[in-house]
Amino acid sequence: MTAAIRQYLVITGNYWAFTLTDGALRMLVVLHFHQLGYSPLEIALLFVFYEFFGVVTNLVGGYLGARMGLNRTMNIGLFLQIVALAMLAVPAAMLTVPWVMAAQALSGIAKDLNKMSAKSGIKLLVPDEQQGTLYKWVAILTGSKNTLKGVGFFLGGLLLMAAGFKGAVIIMAVALGLVWLSSLFLLGQDLGKSKAKPKFSEILSKSRAINVLSAARMFLFGARDVWFVVALPVYLHTVFGWDFWKVGGFMASWIIGYGFIQTIAPRITGNMEGKQPAVLWAAALALIPAAIAIGLMAGWSPQIVIVGGLLLFGVLFAVNSSLHSYLIVSYARGDGVSLDVGFYYMSNAAGRLLGTILSGWVYQAWGLEACLWISSGLVAMAALLSVLLPERRPVTA
Repeated sequence: MTAAIRQYLVITGNYWAFTLTDGALRMLVVLHFHQLGYSPLEIALLFVFYEFFGVVTNLVGGYLGARMGLNRTMNIGLFLQIVALAMLAVPAAMLTVPWVMAAQALSGIAKDLNKMSAKSGIKLLVPDEQQGTLYKWVAILTGSKNTLKGVGFFLGGLLLMAAGFKGAVIIMAVALGLVWLSSLFLLGQDLGKSKAKPKFSEILSKSRAINVLSAARMFLFGARDVWFVVALPVYLHTVFGWDFWKVGGFMASWIIGYGFIQTIAPRITGNMEGKQPAVLWAAALALIPAAIAIGLMAGWSPQIVIVGGLLLFGVLFAVNSSLHSYLIVSYARGDGVSLDVGFYYMSNAAGRLLGTILSGWVYQAWGLEACLWISSGLVAMAALLSVLLPERRPVTA
């Protein structure tokens, strides 16, 4: 086993362990506060700081990764998640909304430090001429992460039933602590540390390709979350009459399937040939929310329209996301890669934050159809921006 593959396995293992706790924690908070009588919109607002600090962390985290090394930023992310879990192991009387929002903010910082470090680290392990290998490694890492996040949803519900809220977060904190201790010894020293100390002003990308791709990413993820985060769960619960477990199970299954499609995206798209796949796949995706909205407005069976449309949306969205994840790693500089990747995922977090806020507000004011039309428009913006991406040569494995 080569040193590069060993480091890839350590990075992937860290990312997997973190993702399991991230998905489980989200489900734990949703279920626990639902049991306490909070509305779906109020529960969603608990995660606003989680998304907001993701924007800040990606912007600053790339700079820290270039100066300190990605091994340190990844290990800091793991440690902060342990602290966030420990914050939630306090007596029930202390679990106030501000306290939970603070813990979620810390978890958001941890998650994006971990993700930025993992995605940046892979760039350094694959020779630049092996773009096909890079695409496959990024697709596997990204897809497996989302699959495990869905598994984490199930894990959170299982732990809540078996050990209660406090017991669940303690179990996860201990398990992640063991992963963190292992990572301190196994992860390569100074991975991704820039040879030239970057200036803080360099956190804003000067690359046209990365700026365009980042803007497209923001609209892409805003388009998903504008109907997926709040509007869809509330609609399934109130209109379809699904109980909370059925809603959570359906959405967890969707995320697992979405992650699987991401892992096989290179087989679906074939060789990359510049900006064209990003434009075409985004244009195809933009049609799906619009078609779902038209179906609902026409009075067709909402169960068939929404469930079928959501499955198709998941497939196309997964391919778009995997393409973007590959392109940012490919476009990024070799020296100081985390600066470019951090800036890009800052836009990703900004899109999630925008989508989360819009999802609750638009659904409450105008309903699910309005959320779907906005989603279609946001994806169309991502497609238009992708036209401005530079061409790339076809990849070779």
